[in-house]
Amino acid sequence: MTAIVALLQENARISQADVARAVGLAPSAVLERIRKLEGRGVIKGYAALRRSACARPVHAGLHRRAQRSRRRATTASSRARAQCPEVLELHHVAGDDCYLLKVRARDAEHIGQLLRHRFGRIPGVRSTRTTIVLETVKETPRLPVRVAAAEQIR
Repeated sequence: MTAIVALLQENARISQADVARAVGLAPSAVLERIRKLEGRGVIKGYAALRRSACARPVHAGLHRRAQRSRRRATTASSRARAQCPEVLELHHVAGDDCYLLKVRARDAEHIGQLLRHRFGRIPGVRSTRTTIVLETVKETPRLPVRVAAAEQIR
């Protein structure tokens, strides 16, 4: 299973026959294992877009801090912000900030619009800090595969 997951992370369009050859299994066995991985949520989907090639090349991190008395209310509004198409990731974090949003925008003006019109009007937000990415050294969706977890799916 580990080898199958590694191959799919490298190229999600690889044929089952090619996977079968690479791991030494029959194509039907590979299909069965892939379906089990999908069924258990190990494989959640297949991505084909290189983010740097999209229409939103500016990458930024938005750090939000909520007022202490409003943290529960901001949890609900933050979930609503997760629906924003520019938001790629939304994390509730430990430390001074309450939430970290990873966003993609067309340009700096677009980020300003997001801050003013979508994120700046959230009730209970004490402050927002923005970090613009100047250069991406590494960005990958690939994760190391734990052998024990993948092998349990046989």
